[in-house]
Amino acid sequence: MTDNRVPPPFAGDERTMLDNWLEWHRGTLAVKCAGLSDEQLRLRPAEPSTMSLLGLVRHMAHVERVWFRRVLDGEDIPRLWNKEVDIDADFNDVDDASVEEAFATWRDEIERARAISAAKPLDAVGDRNGQDCTHRWILVHMIEEYARHNGHADLLRERIDGVTGE
Repeated sequence: MTDNRVPPPFAGDERTMLDNWLEWHRGTLAVKCAGLSDEQLRLRPAEPSTMSLLGLVRHMAHVERVWFRRVLDGEDIPRLWNKEVDIDADFNDVDDASVEEAFATWRDEIERARAISAAKPLDAVGDRNGQDCTHRWILVHMIEEYARHNGHADLLRERIDGVTGE
């Protein structure tokens, strides 16, 4: 597996730490998916769960989109992957899903999230279903969301081909 992640620094201001930890976890999901075929990315090796590595990539594209574009920046954009109809469509509908499209969408949403985040102070407030939500909270939540799902990705990858790692 190719690993181009840059470890977060041991010292830095709050913004540096939050940004670097989020980048680390974004990179970790990419590492967990590296070198696998489309079929392997679609595998659901922990039945009855519908979770797959491709599903995780699709899910995180959606999460990036919602928290940064909809909540923090106030964009009126639709959810990804037909989630209005099936809340778990990002995981459930991977059998015929385009791997290339999923990764391109994820990368695009990350780039948009980076741009929005870079333009906002940590105390900027977004609207989450009528409740104030700070940029700081979103960054912490995104780190937690990636960390949790990267644990899933680690187990999925190990079941697929035995590869483990940080």
